[in-house]
Amino acid sequence: MSVEITKLASGLTVVTDTMAHLETAALGVWTGVGGRDEKADEHGMSHLLEHMAFKGTTRRTSQQIAEEIEAVGGDLNAATSNESTAYYARVLKADVPLALDVLSDILANPSFDAEELEREKGVIEQEIGAAQDTPDDVIFEHLSELCYPDQPLGRSLLGTPQTLASFNRDNLHNYLTTHYRGPEMVVAAAGAVDHKHVVAEVEQRFASFAGTPGPKPVPAMFGKGGSRVIRRDLEQAHLTLALEGVPQSDLSLFSVQVFSNILGGGMSSRLFQEVREKRGLCYSIYTFHAAYSDTGFFGLYTGTDPADAPEMVEVIVDEMNNAVETLTEKEIARSKAQMKAGLLMGMESCSARAEQMARHILAYGRPLTVDELVARIDAVSVESTRNAARALLSRSRPAVVALGEGRGLDTAVSLAEGLARPKARALLH
Repeated sequence: MSVEITKLASGLTVVTDTMAHLETAALGVWTGVGGRDEKADEHGMSHLLEHMAFKGTTRRTSQQIAEEIEAVGGDLNAATSNESTAYYARVLKADVPLALDVLSDILANPSFDAEELEREKGVIEQEIGAAQDTPDDVIFEHLSELCYPDQPLGRSLLGTPQTLASFNRDNLHNYLTTHYRGPEMVVAAAGAVDHKHVVAEVEQRFASFAGTPGPKPVPAMFGKGGSRVIRRDLEQAHLTLALEGVPQSDLSLFSVQVFSNILGGGMSSRLFQEVREKRGLCYSIYTFHAAYSDTGFFGLYTGTDPADAPEMVEVIVDEMNNAVETLTEKEIARSKAQMKAGLLMGMESCSARAEQMARHILAYGRPLTVDELVARIDAVSVESTRNAARALLSRSRPAVVALGEGRGLDTAVSLAEGLARPKARALLH
């Protein structure tokens, strides 16, 4: 793999990884703006802007955008997250200039047609309705609110019907010009690409994205924890738990991720084996760690019969407490192997590679090398993982959300709220 980076006069960064054995290329534009950059009256703007980018420009209709890419066998898509928005394509190597032309056109020359805007607001309202009908989406929305109360990170990326109704063409244009600036944009390409050719195309087509960086989001603050029970007539009780984690730059990040994998990262994890395989209390249970630029949170999700919810939580709390002091070299080695395999397998996909490079530049200012990432994984030890786990259990009061019916939910939530804080704090000192 051959990674090359060029920073243009506009401040925009171009990064490529030429993978000579491929006949296709993945490329896209990543900008460091997302849900957490929105003011209260802009809630949902990042996501709406992403949708509207494909709804026509001053040069192309929405149908022409779709047809031009699909006529050469390519595909076009986009995604919004809390800290970034991405617009990307996958094409044959001969069609890289076309893809860059379309991507630049939808961002530099959007028409924001009034009829298309109203139609897309309706589409997103349907998306909001679908999310409210999905227990997994509902419970994580409430968990985010508990973790980051009265903050953009605690709000849904979709916005609300009320905020959507208030948006107009001028709002979208102002948001685009305020936040989509060259210094906070990355064009990344991987696969059958030539760096010099990509740079020349980007320099010409993205020239309008210049200027100083946009405004920075307000620093995030993890909340005081607590609990919430949402009553719904459901067959299952859905349970989530979160603790304050660590940001992307924290030295313990990889140790936290190893702990999360051991606890609930797969079929061999402690929770899966104890809760599902041995006790049959659930179908799904998993843990994860989400790292942002200045904060992070560790989360757990499971679903069970409402009557089994208290027993389920007791087992979870016991396993989390016990894991801190009983982690083994074998478990650490297995988790590290999983992480390295995931990293290296991702390197074989030009789409995953382009995304990784862009996200690294937005987060760290440069793409981390494979050797660096593997070295960080290899540096994780039993001691570093135990220390990271102790800090995790003592750093914050748990945020706990339950969704469903039955008296067992209140008991389960109370049990989860008492998660190991005194014990974990004592072990740190």
